[in-house]
Amino acid sequence: MIRPETWYAKSEGGYVGYQVFGDGPRNILFVPSWGWNIDAMWDEPTCAQYLQRLSRIGRIVCFDKRGTGISDPVPLESLPTLEEWMDDAVLALDAAGSQQTAVIGDTESGPMAMLLAATRPDRVAALVLVNTFARWRRAPDYPIGMPEATTEKLVALQESHWGQDAEMLALTAPSVASDPRMREWITRIQRLSMPPGASGRMYRWVVNLDLRSILSAIRVPTLVLHRRENRHYRLAFGRYLAEHIAGARLVELPGADCHPFHVPAGQAVLDEIQEFLTGVRPAATTERELATVLFTDIAGSTALAARIGDARWLELRDAHDALVRRQLAAFRGREVERTGDGFLATFDGPARAVHCAMRIRDEVRPLALEIRAGLHTGEIERRKDGIGGIAVHLASRVLGLARPGEVLVSGTVADLVVGSGIAFEERGVETLKGIPGSWRLLRVAGSN
Repeated sequence: MIRPETWYAKSEGGYVGYQVFGDGPRNILFVPSWGWNIDAMWDEPTCAQYLQRLSRIGRIVCFDKRGTGISDPVPLESLPTLEEWMDDAVLALDAAGSQQTAVIGDTESGPMAMLLAATRPDRVAALVLVNTFARWRRAPDYPIGMPEATTEKLVALQESHWGQDAEMLALTAPSVASDPRMREWITRIQRLSMPPGASGRMYRWVVNLDLRSILSAIRVPTLVLHRRENRHYRLAFGRYLAEHIAGARLVELPGADCHPFHVPAGQAVLDEIQEFLTGVRPAATTERELATVLFTDIAGSTALAARIGDARWLELRDAHDALVRRQLAAFRGREVERTGDGFLATFDGPARAVHCAMRIRDEVRPLALEIRAGLHTGEIERRKDGIGGIAVHLASRVLGLARPGEVLVSGTVADLVVGSGIAFEERGVETLKGIPGSWRLLRVAGSN
């Protein structure tokens, strides 16, 4: 998608920046998180892909609230109210010529979306709430809320890390917390949304919101989407919304990320939104491509965990995971999923995959760990929930035959990296369970 034009609408409180894109048959107001910038969001491919697919469902209006992003700043002493942010939404809708719209409220923007649906049902046709809340803090009549000490700690952490590093991703988007590109982008978009002082003030304001009293006034069709393992906005928050908004439908999705943009996980969010707004669920699709598939596994992990205890084992596994993800990023690997005590990843080049496996094997040894690795190159199917195809099964079988500390490859991989300086030793010809034919396997002996 070509980056859409950015426009400004003027109100008494200042200028509001907005974008309009897509040509679907219905209007959709997409309200992103409060710390955002609608120009910079297109710089991240996974975010752009998410928005592109959303634009096939409807004509999208997106805006930066006053005090954030490209819209006019506000004094720290007079932060906008929810009503003023709601006015910004209506201003953007009017400027875009959208009379009635579906509203998607994401994380901290959910409360504003709820208020808009409750007070302006003439403008809101449907409501989608993604990983959001009616109230954040714990109260005697709201035991699911965050304890006071936890809230204060999070507010302080938010301001201290804002625009300076991406450490908060471990809480808000753990699936991409080790991705260098994502870490760089989220830090940059934070700086472009507001400075640290403003973020601290605004975050404290957000966690003090309480929209419980208006939930019964929401009468539009409502879909609540919430990740089951979300630690920032707990699943109980989403369940509370679904229980207190008349007729709301709750869909609990796997994963822990607050924000929906990261593919392939974001596709499940879009599938639910498309079905809710159109009545038609998208057909499952697959994309086929040639890739080198890598499986890794920590050798003897069960015995090691029993020997050193759960706490120490979890520390070791976290260090292992961070190391693996660093090497995947360095060699252009694409993490598909965690598999027990290892990883499944794909590469667009077999030599990079072999070098990555060797580097992982060598760098986990100072942790007193040994890994096994199995690789095969073949055609795979990219699916919404991962990858599939005979090449994946074959790489898994190769891993099963690898010994501790060994990087084992199929003959296909060895043939493709001739001239790369990687040396191999023959391991023989094997019949692999469930795989037709016999397969030549080789152990990686080193590289120049």
